[in-house]
Amino acid sequence: MVRGIRTDEWRPAKALRLEALKDPAAAIAFLETYKDAAARPDSFWQERALRAGGAAGGVRQFVAEAAGGEWIGTVTVLVEEAGSVDWAGLPVERRQGHVVGVYVRPEWRGGGVTRELFEAGVEWAWGVGVERVRLLVHQKNLRAQRAYRKAGFAPSGLTVPVGEGFGDFSGEIEIEFVRERG
Repeated sequence: MVRGIRTDEWRPAKALRLEALKDPAAAIAFLETYKDAAARPDSFWQERALRAGGAAGGVRQFVAEAAGGEWIGTVTVLVEEAGSVDWAGLPVERRQGHVVGVYVRPEWRGGGVTRELFEAGVEWAWGVGVERVRLLVHQKNLRAQRAYRKAGFAPSGLTVPVGEGFGDFSGEIEIEFVRERG
């Protein structure tokens, strides 16, 4: 089952994020390290869950649950407004969803969980009026690129260099994948 997180679910959201940052692909999948995330205070995680739980309107986190309620995967969608600037300093030309924080536990990969998470996130994005949904993926993360293609995303041709301020990630190249409405 896939559902949006509740605003008070900061503890399991934190636990799943920290687990994701220990994944062997984390170095090319997330622009954050386990060490940095683990050092954040509980107030950070509480605020993050409050926003991602629907309190803010411009962001929504979804989780996939196993039959016993265990969280087995997650995806978050951020709304980027036309006329704004994205995290990389690039202009946002139209209202769009931006998928971030994609993670599925290894033992659940390949069975459709990622696709279900994407469908929930994309449907939510269409429901709040975005024109397209995008994500950025490291140029060397071929496993993720295959999963995104299976979920209906395609490379747009845009590549984004990770700029200063991202520590070890500065200078890496991210490829934009998009899914157009319709």
